Amino acid sequence: MFTQAIFYLFGGLLILSGLMVITVRNPVFAALFLVSSFFSSAAIWLILEAEFLAIALVLVYVGAVMVLFLFVVMMLDINLTRIREGFARYLPVGILVAILMMVAMGLVVGTDYFARVNEPSIISAVPAVSNTSLLGKTLYTDYLFQFEIAGVILLVAIIAAIALTHRKPRSSKSQKPGMQVQARREDRVKLVKMQSDQQQ
Repeated sequence: MFTQAIFYLFGGLLILSGLMVITVRNPVFAALFLVSSFFSSAAIWLILEAEFLAIALVLVYVGAVMVLFLFVVMMLDINLTRIREGFARYLPVGILVAILMMVAMGLVVGTDYFARVNEPSIISAVPAVSNTSLLGKTLYTDYLFQFEIAGVILLVAIIAAIALTHRKPRSSKSQKPGMQVQARREDRVKLVKMQSDQQQ
């Protein structure tokens, strides 16, 4: 009973935070409500005994991604009046997409696939080990090659991002102090003696 009450509490907070993300006008407040929805999702995953997913959600998304989002949103000068003008224009399309997503989720959840998970044979076959251990063993045994490929791809992406960031633009003109110090007056200025024309 207590677990069910906690689930409904965080589920309601998750729905409320998700609605506030798409309805609030201030981008900073929207990012903060998104952080609240992430925390609520992590709490629900903890109730479902998926502690690895909950910790990964808090550490990766709340600790890194959302901090970056907040930094970018607060540094940019966002025109809120233009955002308010476009809200009413795209409201029917947003409502249509939301209805289609709700119908799709209802069709997926309403199938017999989720009902078959609660069968005693499936539950008894699961060993008494945490899902973090099972995920680690599966990731580093059955999917080791795919995991290494993903690591190499991420490494190449990081190197490419650093190379693009530190690449000098072609139009930039930088000063060279060494050549400026070696410059002499004779190389820069040339004195020419000319006879003056006398008008009679």
